[in-house]
Amino acid sequence: MADKNIIVEKSYNFAVRCVKLNRYLQQNKKEYGISNQLFRSGTSIGANIKEAIRGQSRSDFRAKMNISLKEASESEYWIELLRDTGYISESESESLLNDCVELIKILTSIVRTSEPY
Repeated sequence: MADKNIIVEKSYNFAVRCVKLNRYLQQNKKEYGISNQLFRSGTSIGANIKEAIRGQSRSDFRAKMNISLKEASESEYWIELLRDTGYISESESESLLNDCVELIKILTSIVRTSEPY
């Protein structure tokens, strides 16, 4: 990966995990609805971060980072739902949730510090 930006790297790695989980759930559990939702929100985080970095203005950057934060929060919901409905175990969800919560914390900090004074 060309970018050495921690949020870019972490969001990309999270997206890879969401893609792999989606494939696993569809192939092995025949689960398509929730896994597709996680696929969409989990991959959208990094895509919006990349757009933000190339933003046209500070407000464009802030708006895209806010979208990323919303997508991360949505991803957290889908992971919890997959866990609580038995599609993935507590232990399978733990690492993914930890990564997602870490993204939420970083993005929250970025959004707060990029707000106008």
